[in-house]
Amino acid sequence: MSAGRSAGGRRRGSSHVEEHEDSERWMVTYADMLTLLLVLFIVLYAISQVNTSKFAQLKSSLASAFDNGQPSILSGGSGIVGGNAAAQKADPMAPIFMPPKQQSKAVAAQDRQAAQREMDEFKKIEKAIKASLHKHGLDGHAEFSINERGLVVTVVTDELVFSGNSAVLEAEGTAILGAVAPPLRPVDNQIQVDGHTNQQNVSTAPYPSGWELSSARASSVVRHLVTSGKIAPSRLSAAGFSDQRPLLAASDPRSITRNRRVEIVVLSKLPASARAGTAATATPITGAPASGKPATGAPGTGHG
Repeated sequence: MSAGRSAGGRRRGSSHVEEHEDSERWMVTYADMLTLLLVLFIVLYAISQVNTSKFAQLKSSLASAFDNGQPSILSGGSGIVGGNAAAQKADPMAPIFMPPKQQSKAVAAQDRQAAQREMDEFKKIEKAIKASLHKHGLDGHAEFSINERGLVVTVVTDELVFSGNSAVLEAEGTAILGAVAPPLRPVDNQIQVDGHTNQQNVSTAPYPSGWELSSARASSVVRHLVTSGKIAPSRLSAAGFSDQRPLLAASDPRSITRNRRVEIVVLSKLPASARAGTAATATPITGAPASGKPATGAPGTGHG
């Protein structure tokens, strides 16, 4: 019995020691945490004290190691940030970093320059077409304007260009297009031909409406520019707008002849943002057409 009590006492004693050791393990973790916090505070204190001389040495060392002795881009150096343009001269292809506001101003300036260059090209084309019309004795048979779409060459489709309710080009119409086409041939802009009718409430037979008549006239002009003008078909397109885009209000007596027209548009190649700059400097219509007088039978009986 005494031996059993002794063994039982040892077991109870050992269990008490183990429980004591387990209860003190948290102190190890706590000590580790305090040590790490102490190291953190020491590091924070150390980096808060900037040694300018050592920083300069470090910058110079890094510049030599990573840039082969070239000017550094680090702040305060002679690089492209906050310094002179030595780095840009050393590498012209190096990207130029600018704040967003400065970038938007640079893009706007580039758009204005591109719009001005295109405006100059359109004026050259206009001048060439006018010279060609003059050479063929057709001065004033076309109007010119420049807007956000491009260079617009307007041919009033009176009876001498298209007969009433007809999409067949008359002799004077083919002569005008024969003078307009050569200056358009060497340029690479896309060209759209738009057909328009006037707003007279008259029959467009044999065409069901002004939509078909205006589209057919635009298509006739495109076909002539391809076959006789030798302009690549891939550059041309045709559209009919009936009487939905008039130049003049229906109350204006001139609308009978002026709204009945075909427009040959040399389309802009610029993106929309740059074309906005072109619109701001758009030129008005110039070159009053010799055929601007009321067409045969007009007013009152103007054809579509």
